[in-house]
Amino acid sequence: MKKFWSDNALSIVLMIFFFVLWAGQAISGWAVHNQELEELKQRSLSLGEYLLSSHFWSTTTENWESEFLQMAAFVVLTVYLRQRGSAESNPYPEEETKEQREKNRRDSAVRGFWKRNSLTVTLFGLFFISLLLHFVSSMRNFNHERLAQGHDPLPLGEFLKEPTFWFESAQNWQSEFLAVTAIVVLTIFLRQIGSSQSKALDDPNEKTGDS
Repeated sequence: MKKFWSDNALSIVLMIFFFVLWAGQAISGWAVHNQELEELKQRSLSLGEYLLSSHFWSTTTENWESEFLQMAAFVVLTVYLRQRGSAESNPYPEEETKEQREKNRRDSAVRGFWKRNSLTVTLFGLFFISLLLHFVSSMRNFNHERLAQGHDPLPLGEFLKEPTFWFESAQNWQSEFLAVTAIVVLTIFLRQIGSSQSKALDDPNEKTGDS
């Protein structure tokens, strides 16, 4: 058990944060949605009903979607682009160590699309799955509100013309790319001792990469 913890401590703690905060989102979202239903003269939902509702899954998947998009984009962009001095960038060729150059030669010799691109493919796959779930849930929730207000539900083509889904997506996408930009730029000048996302304390600002 001790070895399991030492081998997986980072992912365990991050998943604990995720589930605790997801539960917080569910409980607060349940309260907010029931307030909205009360204003629409609709019956309140139990917590179990809310967890199966389009409102809960729309708000959940719109955030998952943006997270996977920014991670997938970042993985791909760092293959081709550099940021001088950032710990989040690959080093420039003239800054690479002998070990890094040898590793790059070994990696370039690897064959097979999946082995070479499995991380990117998986992240984009998770993005598109989240995007689809968000779209379906958002459309259902939007039409549920329309029905409660006495309007007819919109078909797929009409819903795509509505700003609701695009607003939900864009507000999350922009924040994710802002956060990634911040970590890329801040790691040029700032340090955190012991972190794999930081350069060493005595590294010059111009040094690119964290190794």
